[in-house]
Amino acid sequence: MPRPSRLFCEIDLERDGKQTGFVRLPHSVHRSAYGWLPIPIACVRNGAGPRVLLMSGNHGDEYEGQVALMKLLRALAPGDVRGRIVFLTAANFPAAMAGMRTSPIDEGNLNRSFPGDPDGSVTQQIAYWIEHAMLPQCDYVLDIHSGGSSLMYVPSTLTRRHTDPAKLATAIDLMRTFGAPCGYLTDAPNGEDRTLTAAAIRQGVTHLSTELAGGGQVTPTALAIAEAGVRRYLHRIGALAGPAPAAAAPTRLLQVRGSSYYVYAPDAGIFEPLVELGAEVQAGDPAGLIHFTDTPWREPSLARFERGGFVLCKRVPGRSERGDCLFHLGAAFEP
Repeated sequence: MPRPSRLFCEIDLERDGKQTGFVRLPHSVHRSAYGWLPIPIACVRNGAGPRVLLMSGNHGDEYEGQVALMKLLRALAPGDVRGRIVFLTAANFPAAMAGMRTSPIDEGNLNRSFPGDPDGSVTQQIAYWIEHAMLPQCDYVLDIHSGGSSLMYVPSTLTRRHTDPAKLATAIDLMRTFGAPCGYLTDAPNGEDRTLTAAAIRQGVTHLSTELAGGGQVTPTALAIAEAGVRRYLHRIGALAGPAPAAAAPTRLLQVRGSSYYVYAPDAGIFEPLVELGAEVQAGDPAGLIHFTDTPWREPSLARFERGGFVLCKRVPGRSERGDCLFHLGAAFEP
């Protein structure tokens, strides 16, 4: 680690057994001069084997992963595990406690804060600890996301589109093993990448993520997909004994390759979607209307799809501002 992190983990990740505790982030405020923020962490270890980080709460208003991982943590015993599984169920702890995408302390978006800063804001310090203290001790990371408060997804897995054929094959195999209805691959963005995906790649860790429904709620269907998918994933990489159970249905492979896959609000107003999740659309099709509260006699603005594809994601709140994401698409995966 280039510089030491200020965060301190209470538990010994090299000890066999099941441990729970906190990662302490020093936080001096008016109410508590020498206090610390308690980021929950748990470890289930049983000898040699894969070293896995299961993570949720990267965004605090994405609940499906938090619930799925809490239930799995309570259910697992050391004898079930081969190697080590670390649970970080509320990675951006202030955001998770507030039920917000970003931290109420510094407005930090953890998934836009890597590689972090050991002397930076609260969110930057968390990112630094994850990338430089936690990930180097891992072989795999599964980061469970959903649409949060503003988006709803067809339940999906996702990861980076690797140029290495072997890594690409592994990524596709893990997506199919997880068994969500869709799995999509994304390109590396231009310029600096501040996501956990990039952090995992920098640290040589095999990464998989999800987008499981959302809308600021926990839906039974998405939660069931998350719970079953995490267990299949763990079996597949050898962290749980036995072969991975078969997925209930095949995963549809898609790709998301740039800004043309997204539709944004052209104006501020009330968003009327014109298509639903799971629809197939063509380039130029109407996507949604924006109605104007302050001038009801004015004709609404029309947003269109730039390209054809499968509607993976739709905005939830009706009130929208110019630049808000209304939809995004996936297209058939092309190796």
